[in-house]
Amino acid sequence: MTTATARAHPNIALVKYWGKADERLALPATGSLSMTLDVFPTTTTVTVDDGAGAGREARDRFVLDGRVDDGAQLERVTRFLDLVRELAGTDARASVVSQNTVPTGAGLASSASGFAALATAAAAAYGLDLDVAALSRLARRGSGSATRSIPGGVAVWHAGHDDVTSFAESVEAPPMAMVVVTIDAAEKAVSSREAMRRTIATSPFYPAWVTSTAATLDAMTAACAAGDFTRVGEITESNALRMHATIQGAEPPIRYLTARSVAVFDAVAALRASGVEAYATADAGPNVVVLTRPEDRDRVTGALADLGTVIASGTGPGSHLLPDAVAATA
Repeated sequence: MTTATARAHPNIALVKYWGKADERLALPATGSLSMTLDVFPTTTTVTVDDGAGAGREARDRFVLDGRVDDGAQLERVTRFLDLVRELAGTDARASVVSQNTVPTGAGLASSASGFAALATAAAAAYGLDLDVAALSRLARRGSGSATRSIPGGVAVWHAGHDDVTSFAESVEAPPMAMVVVTIDAAEKAVSSREAMRRTIATSPFYPAWVTSTAATLDAMTAACAAGDFTRVGEITESNALRMHATIQGAEPPIRYLTARSVAVFDAVAALRASGVEAYATADAGPNVVVLTRPEDRDRVTGALADLGTVIASGTGPGSHLLPDAVAATA
């Protein structure tokens, strides 16, 4: 048996990924750009059984946060491991034990850290030697946003046109920090995957979202390269509001932002009016993340403390194996 343990952190998109051009390969309709957090890590151990665990009749095992999962989550993990097994040329089954510190399914990128950690650990456990780009492509097949948690830091996900060209890589950017305001840690009623499909199929705003986001990404990469934090922040907040407007245009409408979410956006606007550079964004959920300069992080944290559970974050690392994480046992 071979065991590998990896750790990855969630990322928050500054230019959002919303919608696939190819469901099977998980190719996005547009590129995106994110900042990886240094909080809420997922730690995952993959143990490959080369003996008794082999064969199509055998099953993988998945334990999340101390609880055995034999339902939809296990099926999703197994489908992903099948991709790894195909690359490794084996049908050996595996045990996956994962510990998540980010609320699962609450719009705080738990699938990003989860599948980035799984991809990194599984590749090592199955003996694959993948560079960052290849590992990013692999993680994409589990969860689109996981693509960006592989390189870490500030990363751009190139939409690409096939499996080889759709991957993420780190880019230079001005110093940035984030303040996560958790309003509701419960799993959301409509998953991101379902909401994406419904938005593509029914929202009249979706075609404009695709074309405008392509232009937005160009503007964002230019702002990052120039070290222009103000422009990065302006684009971040505008792009988030456009995404949520597009989602709300679906039939039936999907509304992730709540009154409390909007109150955080309003508080962030008040901070800017007072001279503190802060910009709000939100993924597919009610929780809000505030982009700010590192030197203003404590002030923003204090100003938002009464609006939810507030956690400050710097820029986090890419996914990585833990020291002495790969081991072979009899």
